[in-house]
Amino acid sequence: MIGSNPPNTPDGHKSHRPLRFPLKITRVSWWALAQTVGPVALLCVVLVWGTLHFFSSAPPRTITISAGPPGSTFEANAERYRKILARNGVNLKILPSQGSIDNLHRLADPKSKVDIALVVSGLSVSDDTSKLESLGSLFYQPLTIFYRSPKPITRLSELQGHTIAIGTEGTATRFIALALLKANEIEPGGPTRFLDLEGEDARKALLHRQADAIFLSGDSSPPATIREMLHAEGIRLFDFEQANAYVRRFPYINKLVVPAGAFDLGENLPPTDINLMAPTVELVARSNLHPAICDLLIEAAFEVHNHATVLQQAGQFPTPQMHTFPISAEAARYYKSGDKSFTYRYLPFWLASLLNRAIVLLVPIFVVVIPSLKYLPQLYRWRISSRIHKRYGELMALEREALRPLSDERRGELLDRLQEIEKAVIKRKIPGSHAEQLYLLRQHIGFVRENLTRKSRAEPAKA
Repeated sequence: MIGSNPPNTPDGHKSHRPLRFPLKITRVSWWALAQTVGPVALLCVVLVWGTLHFFSSAPPRTITISAGPPGSTFEANAERYRKILARNGVNLKILPSQGSIDNLHRLADPKSKVDIALVVSGLSVSDDTSKLESLGSLFYQPLTIFYRSPKPITRLSELQGHTIAIGTEGTATRFIALALLKANEIEPGGPTRFLDLEGEDARKALLHRQADAIFLSGDSSPPATIREMLHAEGIRLFDFEQANAYVRRFPYINKLVVPAGAFDLGENLPPTDINLMAPTVELVARSNLHPAICDLLIEAAFEVHNHATVLQQAGQFPTPQMHTFPISAEAARYYKSGDKSFTYRYLPFWLASLLNRAIVLLVPIFVVVIPSLKYLPQLYRWRISSRIHKRYGELMALEREALRPLSDERRGELLDRLQEIEKAVIKRKIPGSHAEQLYLLRQHIGFVRENLTRKSRAEPAKA
């Protein structure tokens, strides 16, 4: 019996054996503890796993870019990227291609070993491109339209019925030319004749009067070629007076204002500011490109494309603001953070990248998880108390019903329900720290039982 004197031992001395309390009272409520600590522990596991995942995935030492035709601007830019990446121990393998459409096909092909490619914005292919992301736009690739006419034309619809060189099959020039002409109700099969010519062949066709207008872009219309065409007799450069409308109609095209004299200051060519339509060239990558490589590529793009040219201002490119494909999360982070961090300046790029990401993953542990641990005891106590309070709610509801006149059968049901509540309280595993609340609840259960029993005896007496 608790509180009684300990029994004597055989030698006459009193035993000092400690009193044993019921096991269920001293146990911890493991279910309540799991509900309290489980979410925090799970969050910690996820964060630690993410950290280990980043550390275990080393950046590749070799990546492949699908560039462009030999001698093209795309290939020249890829070669400059290769030299920059080599300084950081990464080998860039350059694959020649037919252009942007070919590059997109390669990136979309899961069997292809191409990691990145240069692509003119706005292009589309029938392949699945859902796993491709943009690392940003690198430079403008303006579309120039030269035509032969005694007087300027102000709308592309005026080319209806003429002979137009729109570029060869599968090129970005042809893709955009057909889109703009279709918007002006000029399509194949009508009175307008289309020529599959581009570059020098298209230029000669216009000069020799074999074409009335030609579409040029990219390597087919470098500043030197534009300057030469502006000097040619009877040849005019089309001014997109409806440039704002085209930009609204084709979101991947930008309005590019070329100032007067940009191509020839001495002869002031063009003689006035002129509006051109210019898609951008994007650096497109597969979504599984390693984050460290992503950072290094954007860094190389800044070094190559950040300067001023006739068609762009200094610092205008690369940019995440103009893109056809979804901007990569890693690229968005890089553009937002700006210049190199301390780790990038003093550590190898792959180690710095992994370290930065580890910090991002570990910060929530130290800022959120660890400070929240001090609230776990309070949360645990609340979980245990809520179980006791739930029984109090049942007890109060039972007592309220007992205030009304009751039949013997109903009173018996209430007493049975009271016994079930008490049995549930006794069976519930409650830690010793809450034993006082538990026994107080049992006293109140006894109080309600006594009231029910007393009323049961009093009512027959009245009768």
